[in-house]
Amino acid sequence: MHTRRIVFAAVMALALLPWSNAHAADEKEAVLRKLDAAAARFTSATADFEFDSVQTDPIPDKDVQKGTVDYERKGKAFQMAAHIRELNGRPSPKVYAYTAGVFKLFEPLPNQLTVFHKWSQYESYLMLGFGASGRDLEEKWEIKYLGQEELDGVMTDKLELVAKDPTVRKNIPKVDVWMDTERAVSVKQIFDEGPSEYRVCRYFNIKVNAPLPGDAFTFKTNGETQVVNR
Repeated sequence: MHTRRIVFAAVMALALLPWSNAHAADEKEAVLRKLDAAAARFTSATADFEFDSVQTDPIPDKDVQKGTVDYERKGKAFQMAAHIRELNGRPSPKVYAYTAGVFKLFEPLPNQLTVFHKWSQYESYLMLGFGASGRDLEEKWEIKYLGQEELDGVMTDKLELVAKDPTVRKNIPKVDVWMDTERAVSVKQIFDEGPSEYRVCRYFNIKVNAPLPGDAFTFKTNGETQVVNR
């Protein structure tokens, strides 16, 4: 009798498996189509952030950056900037910006501007979760739906993303995102950055389609600013 119950349970589990896979696919499709609708209404976003870069081996370590981010989409055109105020509780001003396919880093204290010219392939990573439609995600990522979770009072849909581009995948093997699909914005992201390293990004006070600061994507450089091209 005991053997019969085990066999019956195994048969039932196998019978339910196709339905479960189909159900998960239906849920993922529904989430992506909700993102399509929300992204069509998205023009900009601003938020406070905390980025935790974690190393677990060989010596456990964590760096915590805080600041604000700005995103803007006009048709296919996209730009973003992260304004870092502090690192590990101490002032450490920096600005990362991506505009017109070029990624820039401005560091006011050494007064240096570094320009990275071959970053366009990482655009899907930079815009991840802010104004990206479901079809944008499907174009660049293999997507798995992981269910719903409430964060900061917002019911989010969790997605696991694996980049289709092997170069991106080599540097970022996997990304988990918690999406507010009503507004096409991320509340949380976890980037797998290879063995023993990952980065957790949390976003707070998110404002969608509000006016952005006039200097959101620019830098206050001067004649003494050192420019480094890479």
